[in-house]
Amino acid sequence: MQYIVIGLDGTDEKAIDRRLAAREEHLKGVERRFNAGEHLYGAALLDDTGKMIGSQMIVEYPSLDELNKWLDEEPYILGKVWEKVEIKPCKVAPLFMELYK
Repeated sequence: MQYIVIGLDGTDEKAIDRRLAAREEHLKGVERRFNAGEHLYGAALLDDTGKMIGSQMIVEYPSLDELNKWLDEEPYILGKVWEKVEIKPCKVAPLFMELYK
């Protein structure tokens, strides 16, 4: 099943510092999961000034339980970068999935 995951960063003055401190480990995990076919797309969310304020990812896991196993070890969760996480089931259009063939 495919899911959209939106992680919104905290809004305190240390939020960007926490994001930058966890970013390298986050990106390593994304690359590993991308290569395993679990993470399909992702992007940093930006405010009007171009500052990172969150993340949006489209992922594919057999179940919500499996997705939650990833979140249990996600550096942005462990590092308290994401203050709020929204998860919605979705279906990526076949045209876009052609990139993986």
